[in-house]
Amino acid sequence: MKTKTVSKSRKKPSDATDKAVVRALLARQERTCAAQAGIRLRNTPAPLYQTLVLAVLLSARIRGDIAVAAAKALFEAGLRDARAMANASWQERVDTLGAGGYRRYDERTSTLLGKGAELLLERYGGDLRRLRAEPDPKKALLDLPGIGPTGADIFLRDVQGIWPEFAPYIDRKALDGARRLGLPDSPEKLGGFVVGRELPRLADGLVHAALDKPLADEVLADVG
Repeated sequence: MKTKTVSKSRKKPSDATDKAVVRALLARQERTCAAQAGIRLRNTPAPLYQTLVLAVLLSARIRGDIAVAAAKALFEAGLRDARAMANASWQERVDTLGAGGYRRYDERTSTLLGKGAELLLERYGGDLRRLRAEPDPKKALLDLPGIGPTGADIFLRDVQGIWPEFAPYIDRKALDGARRLGLPDSPEKLGGFVVGRELPRLADGLVHAALDKPLADEVLADVG
């Protein structure tokens, strides 16, 4: 007579385990992409605009570190607000993007940054806090050249620490990372693991886990 084998179901991770995974992830994601680009994020026009520029650059199919380096190059060249970006020539923007390593999409992106800055100045006086006051800020973001659904997600992930009405902003790509790490796929549950100011770093870390399986494996190995 054959003995029936009963398979053991995998234990559901505990809150303590989830918190340990989050801590391990944050230990590896020491800074947000915005911080790596030199952005000191505050609710003022210049850093908000710089965060928008970074979102445009990260939206292209290009490595994240290259997008961050190109954003940093733009800001170091003085293109830190919408007025400066609009006043720069198309070629100046192309050359600066190229100096930051952003060569594949430099010409198209230069055009998008110029048009986006002009629209932002015309509609909001260059101040994204006025866009925040729109009935649907995310929809308003999508009107800006270079900002599609991915770019809007990137921007809102970064600003949720200072625009708390969007928190916890854990978009689909970040949720992919959460599932890879065995974490809950609920923005509310994930947001409960950290204080508000750490939400952007958590969201960035989850996105990196979604895009980089070896990183996710290392995080899980850290927990043991």
